[in-house]
Amino acid sequence: MRVPIIKHATKFIEKHDSDYIEETITVLEDLAEAPGIKEEELDVMGEILSNLYGALEVQKMIADGKSQKDALNEFMKRVTGSIS
Repeated sequence: MRVPIIKHATKFIEKHDSDYIEETITVLEDLAEAPGIKEEELDVMGEILSNLYGALEVQKMIADGKSQKDALNEFMKRVTGSIS
């Protein structure tokens, strides 16, 4: 997961709507099941999906009243903690 990408996607959600991100996730998840997809392509799709899901989580925290900085920090701490 990359904070700059999550941050950028969060700003996109603020300007537009989370529906765009949710629909993109649906398309990427469907594409991942297509025959002939290479492992490298799956890795890239997985990374993009992780960042988009992260942006949705951060946006929910912002909607609940947290600043973007605090929401990003809290989210990344949670992710880092689950990996350790």
